[in-house]
Amino acid sequence: MQARAKKSGKRTQTRGKASNRKYVLRPDRRVDLPFSDAIWTGSTLYLAGHIGFDPATSRPPAETGREIRLMLDSLKATLSAAGLEMRHLVYVQIFCSDISLFAEFNTIYRTYFDKPFPTRAFIGSGPLLFGAKFEIQGIASRN
Repeated sequence: MQARAKKSGKRTQTRGKASNRKYVLRPDRRVDLPFSDAIWTGSTLYLAGHIGFDPATSRPPAETGREIRLMLDSLKATLSAAGLEMRHLVYVQIFCSDISLFAEFNTIYRTYFDKPFPTRAFIGSGPLLFGAKFEIQGIASRN
C-alpha cells in the first residue's frame, strides 16, 4: 500500500513505513510517464532524465538554445519541488545526439550555475526520445 504525504506544497510519495524513499513529482508535469521526476533516499536526490519540452507543443523546440534552456529550467523546477537549488547538484550527465553542439551547450549551461560547477559527464548518444538533442539527469545532496 502506498501512502501519500504533502509537505510545503510539494507532492511526495512513500512506499510503506520502512522505506526511506520519497518520490518527487512536479505539480506542473504535463506528461504521464512511468517514472518519478526525482527520488529522495536519505539526503541524496536522484533526478530522472529531463528533456526540454516546449510547453505549447509538448515536444522539444527546433531551436537548440531554447531546448537547452527549457531542459535546464525543467531540471531546476524539479530541484525546487524537492526544496533544492541548482547549487545542490553534485553530479550531472548530459546525453547529446549531436556532439558538435558541445560549445553551444556549455555557453548556456554555465549561466545556470555559480562556481564551483557540479561534476559532469557529456555523452554523445544516438537519437533521443521525442527527437530531443539533449537529456540531462543528476544527483543532488542537501549536505
